[in-house]
Amino acid sequence: MSTLAELLLNGVALGSVYALIALGFVVVFRATEVVNFAHASLLLAGGYVTAVLHDDIGFWPALLAGVAGAAAVGAAVEFLVMRRYRGSDHSVLAIVTIGVDILLTTELTRRIGTDVLALGDPWGDAVLTLGPLSLAHTRVAAFTAAALLITAFLLAFRYTSWGVAMRAAAESAETAALMGVRLGRVSLGAWAVAGGLAAVAALFLTVFPTPGLERATSLAALKAFPAAILGGLDSTTGALVGGLLVGVTESLATGYQGDLTFLGRGLGDLAPYLVMTAVLLVRPAGLFGTKELARV
Repeated sequence: MSTLAELLLNGVALGSVYALIALGFVVVFRATEVVNFAHASLLLAGGYVTAVLHDDIGFWPALLAGVAGAAAVGAAVEFLVMRRYRGSDHSVLAIVTIGVDILLTTELTRRIGTDVLALGDPWGDAVLTLGPLSLAHTRVAAFTAAALLITAFLLAFRYTSWGVAMRAAAESAETAALMGVRLGRVSLGAWAVAGGLAAVAALFLTVFPTPGLERATSLAALKAFPAAILGGLDSTTGALVGGLLVGVTESLATGYQGDLTFLGRGLGDLAPYLVMTAVLLVRPAGLFGTKELARV
């Protein structure tokens, strides 16, 4: 029973990090109706800036620089690339983001090379012991940071003018534009927010028990993609629920993999996609996604 509880706690902490990444997917989709496949490179960019700067300026300033850097990269991609294709088919824009991701990831992996970069976090390998349960301090910090950031985002999304503008653009971009909403500014802000969230997620994906930032770290964003899909790409609540589901599923599948050898190895990596497929078979729009109705 203690093993199950420990796996669940670790799964919730890991799922909260996935929720941050999934929220980035959702923010861009709600603002532009485009699936942002360049999100993985934003995550890698934020983590790289933090890793490079922490020795010189300290961890917390480096983390702020990483968040600002990833947000700036996201905003630059929107302004220099995506805005040039405004009005194009959404599938074309999604393909453009794949190209952007390839370019950014190639350059970042060239800089990282074969190194594994530490981010200089203050938690180290410390472990919190609660009776028979053990939980790394990094997991506690991940859950706390994700909870604060998601709460702050949801409040801003509901009560600020930027959030109102984004909700209006998500409902009907043409109507919002006619009412004076600057769609370009909404889109720019969405990409910047997505980059900042990805940078924070990069931190908690590369601290203990993970050895550090490496060229394959960006692949973690692919695990959060099922979270966004099964929760609903247009639902902020769905991103949170989807992230927790994916995190708990991965943690349980990895923890009990020894008892499930008949299913093959690597079940923990496959489990999120199995859950996504099962949910989509029942609810094609995701758990909280909006069904599109078309009059014929």
